[in-house]
Amino acid sequence: MSSSKKYLNTKEVAQLLQVNEKGVYTLVSEKGLPATKVTGKWLFPRHFVEEWLDLSIVNLPAAANPALDSGRLFVAGSDDLLFQRAIGLYNSQNQDSMIFFANIGSMGGLRALRQGSCHIGVCHLLQDDNEEYNFRFAEQEMTRAPVFINFSKREQGLVITTGNPKQIHSVSDLAGEGVRIVNRPLNTGTRLLLDYEISRSEISTDDIVGYGVEVNRHLEAGLAVLGGKADAAPAIRPVAELLGLDFIPLRWERFDLLINRDRFFDPPVQRFLNLLHDPLFKEIAREYAGYDLSVCGKMIYPDNLKL
Repeated sequence: MSSSKKYLNTKEVAQLLQVNEKGVYTLVSEKGLPATKVTGKWLFPRHFVEEWLDLSIVNLPAAANPALDSGRLFVAGSDDLLFQRAIGLYNSQNQDSMIFFANIGSMGGLRALRQGSCHIGVCHLLQDDNEEYNFRFAEQEMTRAPVFINFSKREQGLVITTGNPKQIHSVSDLAGEGVRIVNRPLNTGTRLLLDYEISRSEISTDDIVGYGVEVNRHLEAGLAVLGGKADAAPAIRPVAELLGLDFIPLRWERFDLLINRDRFFDPPVQRFLNLLHDPLFKEIAREYAGYDLSVCGKMIYPDNLKL
């Protein structure tokens, strides 16, 4: 294999990572291995694959990050409407200790947490058991289990055009004639859930027009449907409610905040966690459908609280 080759095919990536070709597809869908599909075939940019491999080293010690001691709060991970409102509320109350948020998907947030580049990683990654969220992914990525605080449960599904003119009633209907979708990036929990639902159906990803068209936020997915660029998109119910679109529910999921133990008692972290119990935040949350805050702000690990 030429070291100067810019793009690798599936067989070459399998040789590089010492896995079988089926294992490569699993790494794409579950671990965020960078890839693109051209004329029905997967191609992998070599430098991104090598970078991904470097980031996957599990025992790499996190370098000291002076920014985390600056009094500001650094958060990375998944996108969410209510979480963005919480950030805005925090910033309005703590102008000397602003939140900086990186929307890089659940896996990106988990990796940033491992590397010591954020205080909080925001995740909603469905495990293989189809029951729990985030624990197994954290176990694979982290050398020491972080603290898990629940932010909310929220309803995931498909946002569809008002009136449902394409008669989309399930994931299988995404392969229907004339149906187009937009999707979420590979490193997101929403994409992971959609891929899981597709794997349980009689269709494949190749049958879905627009499967490879990605947008970075739930709201962008909803706006694509609202603007007629897509007939459906995986997103949360609050987006459908906000934009006046129809919604097909798939499941309620757990949306968690993961915090390294040595950062848990940092003042900015504690201020944000205290905000989750603020009546003003609860009042804001009532503006949205599709959220359950019954365990919001509660520690679900290491206390082993069952949801």
